[in-house]
Formats: sequence, structure tokens, C-alpha cells
Amino acid sequence: MERPLPFAVLISGRGSNMLALAQGASDGAIAGRVTLVISDRADAAGLVAAARRGLATRLIEPLRGVERAAFGLTLSDAIEQSGAELVALAGFMRILDAGFVQRWRGRLLNIHPSLLPAHRGLHTHRRVLAAGDRQHGCTVHFVTEELDAGPAVIQGRLPVCAGETEESLSARVQRLEHIIYPRAVGWFAAGRLTWKDETAWLDSRRLTDPVIEEAE
Repeated sequence: MERPLPFAVLISGRGSNMLALAQGASDGAIAGRVTLVISDRADAAGLVAAARRGLATRLIEPLRGVERAAFGLTLSDAIEQSGAELVALAGFMRILDAGFVQRWRGRLLNIHPSLLPAHRGLHTHRRVLAAGDRQHGCTVHFVTEELDAGPAVIQGRLPVCAGETEESLSARVQRLEHIIYPRAVGWFAAGRLTWKDETAWLDSRRLTDPVIEEAE
């Protein structure tokens, strides 16, 4: 039996995706274990939630006047010390420096609440409604230096309903996030998802388009 993949999860808020990943590791959907949950915010509710699950937690706040690269180095050292071999960004609301991204290249995943490449950045649900988009969703992708532009692995897609609000759309998308993120990390843990030639490969085939999970 192969050993479980050790991975760290970075959060800034409630940590709902972190909990979905931890549950996936607990119930066997992910052949892995969470070695450390890190937050850049002391008030992140996810730190409490992680501790209640018995997960190791650490607060690493960026200090005023300290360069982003120095923060990234501290972050990276803590992750390595935990023994993690994969980093999953789960609502981590801080842009990582190029040095951090290079250090973890091919072992750094993120989930973004839009159908990338559409609506990179913040306030995606609001922007989808303002644009009159008929479809919305979320994307798991490898992280590269360009924000929300790394190779996509899997997308959860749903129709935007009549009378939809930002809050209702956010809740529906989040339910999809909790499905596709554990799936992607599970693929990585099983050796099915890999990084080669600066892009994502699944089952030894280059992903020219992400896998799609449809929802009503």
C-alpha cells in the first residue's frame, strides 16, 4: 500500500474547502493526510475548525514593512517542515511571490470561484451577475506566477438561475467546490494528476481542457 500523500492547506477565512479536503482524506477519497493548516489571518474561523478536527495549525501573518518574498519564504519553510509534498490553496486571499510559486511549482493547487479564464480575481459572483452570464462555476488549477492563469484541471459548472443573488450563487458554487477540489487532490495523491512540460496531465494525457463536472 502506498503511503498517504502529505499535504498542507492555506486559508484566510472559514476554511470550508479545507474541511472538504480534510474529510476527503479521512474517508479515503484522498489517499493523503493534512500535515498543516496555515492562515495569514488570526481571526480566520478555519483555524478553529481545523483544530477541532485535530489538525495541526499555524498562524503566519505578514508583518508590516516586510517584503512579500520574505513572507513567502517563512510560509514555504513552515510547509516543508510539516513534511507536506503538496500545497492546496483554499480561500487563501494573499498573492504569493514568484519565489514561493517556483519552489512549489507543479505541487501547488488553487480553487477559484469562476470558470477560468473568465473572471479572474475577486468578486466573481457579482461580476457574473452583472455580465448576465448564463453559466458560472469554479476551477481547480495549478498555480503559476500569473494570477488565476495556471493550467486548469477540473471545472464545476452550473446554470445561473433567474432571480439569482450573489449570496445564492456563492452558496451553489461553494457546494461544487467541495466536490471538485477533493477530486483533484485525490487524483494528485493517486499519481493520476501530474505536472509535466509546464502543464497538467491526467492519466498520462495532457489536459488541453479541464475535466467538467456539471451541476443543476
